[in-house]
Amino acid sequence: MKKLDWDYTNLAKAYVNRPDYSDAAIDAILAIAKPDADAPVLDLGAGAAHLTLKLAERGLNVTALEPNDDMRGQGTARTAHYPDLDWIDGMMENTGLRAGHYAMTTYGSSFSVVDRGETLDESARLLCPGGWFVALFNHRDLDDPLQAEIETLIKDATTGYAYGPRREDQTPHIDASGHFGPVHRLECPIHHDVPKQTWLDAWRSHATLQRQAGARFEEICAAIDARVAQEPGDSLRIPYVTRVWMAQRTR
Repeated sequence: MKKLDWDYTNLAKAYVNRPDYSDAAIDAILAIAKPDADAPVLDLGAGAAHLTLKLAERGLNVTALEPNDDMRGQGTARTAHYPDLDWIDGMMENTGLRAGHYAMTTYGSSFSVVDRGETLDESARLLCPGGWFVALFNHRDLDDPLQAEIETLIKDATTGYAYGPRREDQTPHIDASGHFGPVHRLECPIHHDVPKQTWLDAWRSHATLQRQAGARFEEICAAIDARVAQEPGDSLRIPYVTRVWMAQRTR
């Protein structure tokens, strides 16, 4: 089976420490999509279950697809108290799953690591008539002074550092697919109060940074550690924005 070009194996354990999505964003998604309580939902690129858990907590009938064995292991362990939640191996562009079956296909930060055109085609194939495609990303608020300093630190240590697809507007890609109706955009700010060490550990799951920093990845993480150590106390209040793109299947 084809795997992702990005290997998350060495990041899986640290990925658990990444922040959760905004509850307000999840509730807004469900208010728009209005899936029936027993309707099947497919969470693709489910990783360590950050979005999967949010959906399961709201009583949805969730199947989680994750191509990386270590990430899937973390997600399976974190959702073990939901015995009816299935985890499966598979690729987001070509799942091999039943067509026209799902009320929602969701992508928690995973839509940026795939061929978006092929993934949208597959999403439309998987969704029942009137079903919803939903892509979410958690973005750090780069206007926050601490985040701005860290961005400067990263860009000084790398050449041409860029976030790529994960910070792009996904609307043109969804529109170009021809499968979906008007795109709904949601932005829900959220603050995460986290122990310093937990947040520092989360940086070690930053695939975009690891890929672009190469051999300097650990050096950059150590510099972030040193900067965070200057902050008072044992915890940090980190501002994020959960950004959502969602659209209903029209054909």
